[in-house]
Amino acid sequence: MTAAWADWDHVLKVDPDKGLQEGETFEDVCRTGTDAIEVGGTLDVTRDKMGRVIDACKRYDVPLYQEPSNPAVVVDHEALAGYLVPVVMNAGDVSWITGAHKEWVRIDTIDWNRTHTEAYIVMNPEASVAQLTDADCEQSADDVAAYARVAERMFGQEIVYVEYSGTYGDPEKLAAAADALDDATLFYGGGVHDYETAREMGQYADVVVVGDLLHDEGVDAVRETVEGAGDASVATTK
Repeated sequence: MTAAWADWDHVLKVDPDKGLQEGETFEDVCRTGTDAIEVGGTLDVTRDKMGRVIDACKRYDVPLYQEPSNPAVVVDHEALAGYLVPVVMNAGDVSWITGAHKEWVRIDTIDWNRTHTEAYIVMNPEASVAQLTDADCEQSADDVAAYARVAERMFGQEIVYVEYSGTYGDPEKLAAAADALDDATLFYGGGVHDYETAREMGQYADVVVVGDLLHDEGVDAVRETVEGAGDASVATTK
């Protein structure tokens, strides 16, 4: 069976600890044209906050996924298409490679059919996720390619996620990750803020992830990135 994300070009990540722009609603969010919504954040996230966003989005025709920062915020909700659990390949703290996951599997009601992992390669040392996981972000293009290959070939990861959260990344390093992968789906997140940046990173990544833009600028800006990622996908498949 083909994974759902194999057909995605764009994912919108909603941080449940952040608000929307004035006058905008979650209906507007769900109608941006994104292929999926991922609910998750690094800091100050709770189960209640997660649940409120999922409840607000559940009636609209867009797949909902939860990306829990730790097992304590996992929401058991029928509206969720699945859970995407980060594994930080370049974490200095091994809790973010296997430790948190050991606690995750203690959940009695875990639905393995809907639970998947994402192999993160964290690249912005100033980002909250880098500091939380003590990630070594000083990675060359060759290093990024090697991590991508380890994720796919040794860890069996179906998603490899190059994450520059909070800043725009290096297209050459993303291209190196793309070249290293055979079957895994390559996600990219970080600094995508308009049509052009989405289109540039969409040339290399299978899926462009946009997050802070929603909270900082709103749904019209997100729609531009949806269009850019989609056009990049069309161009690279010709």
